[in-house]
Amino acid sequence: MSALPQRAAWSVDEHELDSTASIHEKLRFALRYAVLAPSNHNTQPWHFIVDGDSVTLCADRRRALPVVDPFDRELIISCGAALFNLRVALSHFALAYAITLFPSRLDPDVLAHVQIVPDGRCDAALPPLFPAIRQRVTTREIFQDEPLPSGLLQQFVDAAEAEGADAACALGASLREKLAELVADADRIQFDDPRFRRELASWIHPRRRDDGMPALSHGMAALLDVAAPLLASVVRTFDLGGGLAAAHHALAAGSPLLICLGTSTDDAPAWLSAGQALERLLLVAANAGITASYLNQPTEISTLRERLRTTLKMDAVPQVLLRVGRGQPAAHSPRRPLAESVS
Repeated sequence: MSALPQRAAWSVDEHELDSTASIHEKLRFALRYAVLAPSNHNTQPWHFIVDGDSVTLCADRRRALPVVDPFDRELIISCGAALFNLRVALSHFALAYAITLFPSRLDPDVLAHVQIVPDGRCDAALPPLFPAIRQRVTTREIFQDEPLPSGLLQQFVDAAEAEGADAACALGASLREKLAELVADADRIQFDDPRFRRELASWIHPRRRDDGMPALSHGMAALLDVAAPLLASVVRTFDLGGGLAAAHHALAAGSPLLICLGTSTDDAPAWLSAGQALERLLLVAANAGITASYLNQPTEISTLRERLRTTLKMDAVPQVLLRVGRGQPAAHSPRRPLAESVS
């Protein structure tokens, strides 16, 4: 098998960091790992501001998805994943820190302020996750039909709980089938909305280079038997919900494990926690040679979100739905130049 193409951002090497670098330089270097976090439609909706020995994480609403994510819930979840990567990188480089979440009463887009302090936090459980930041990848293909390693399920639950979230796990075929039906229902509902189709088309266009899901265009084009350059137009113009619903149903039902992350409340602080829990779980999985992809459609429709909660008998509010398993190697998603997301 030929090697997968390596995108420049994912080739970051910790040995490039000079041991004599200033705190400011170390912070900027750590952000090269923070921006490798996952995000809905690969929008990368974060902006970091470095000021001496501190960095502020802001939501970049210009990269919002007003149709699929009207309240910016998934946008903030994505920012939480980037914040967790930053915490892992800082801990790996032995930079103790203090975090203030939502430090500004006047600006809700300011999500976190991270200050490097000598007597700050340095979680010993985080450095072992550092290599997994570059290993993590979203796999959209069918997973191998084999059970997960013993004990990994509990590690997922523990990872979520460590960040203030709950993890409801679906292993049995019957329960996975019910969740697969929810995913398929959500696909059909979403694709029935021309606004959703236009928004999705803008993020899967093959001409996108630094963001979006151009890699998805190949697989979707094969599914729909259309040429990739025409895919965005096809998605925008036609209702394709039935075909994708069937494909996603098969992916969900055939995965060895489905996991739903939930939080006790449904507000911005909870969404930020869910994002950190998501990335912690994904890095634990990557360290074990396991990958994941997202089936968030039922969490994006209020009526189906409640059905998801009752199906899984969750007390928490569902925030993220994942399928987890062992898949074939996949290429990493593109990343914007660091200068576009860090100032």
